[in-house]
Amino acid sequence: MPTLGFIGSGNIGSRIARLAVAAGIDVVMSNSRGPETLKDTVAALGERAGGATPEEAARVGDWVVVSVPLAAYRQLPAAALAGRTVLDTTNYYPFRDGHFPELDADRTTSSELVQAHLRGAHVVKAFNSIGEQHIAALARPSGAADRSALPIAGDAPEAKAEAAALIDRLGFDTVDAGPLAESWRFEPETAPYVMPYFRDPEAFARSVAELGEELRTSGSVRGARPVDAGAPLPAGRLATLLDESTRKPTASRVMR
Repeated sequence: MPTLGFIGSGNIGSRIARLAVAAGIDVVMSNSRGPETLKDTVAALGERAGGATPEEAARVGDWVVVSVPLAAYRQLPAAALAGRTVLDTTNYYPFRDGHFPELDADRTTSSELVQAHLRGAHVVKAFNSIGEQHIAALARPSGAADRSALPIAGDAPEAKAEAAALIDRLGFDTVDAGPLAESWRFEPETAPYVMPYFRDPEAFARSVAELGEELRTSGSVRGARPVDAGAPLPAGRLATLLDESTRKPTASRVMR
């Protein structure tokens, strides 16, 4: 059976893992705190799941999903990931990750930094531009009329083809945005990022703003986190958004 390894098993990684298990793919989960901290996650995923160290997950995975804060990218096990197709879900948030001058100056992209560290691997940026709540909600079988598409970018054509085939199996079409140098087109604060997958993005944005104001003024949030069921984003529409995308200052980036 094919195996999908995970380095980082938080909200994004665990949701992708559920899609993989449903598609008949074994998953090996890991995080920076050790496999013993993943017992509940592994149990919830079922018999196709196991826990491991990042190095073990990297070595056993036919593909590997990296879902860690960008600030931790230098901790990725480069030797163990050599030869692997790596799906990079990272986004750059200066307030969380600290400032990377080369990113602030638009001299490179976050996934190019990851690729430079993982010299022997083939990095494909994917799953960074859809909100965690929509990963499961919008997954559909191949050929479904209401299927959504995800953007991908990478420097190795064969790795992009592998990633696209995997993502198809997980429930999404893909649109190739080009090499990693073009992956900024679907990073935070761009048109294809997160919001096109919302059923009512304006209502969601208002709810988030209201919760933020409540947190700022009272120090706590009494209301529930806003929920949006999601809306399909067809490949043609995503391609248009990627073409129209413009680069925005990193200083304005917010956590999703």
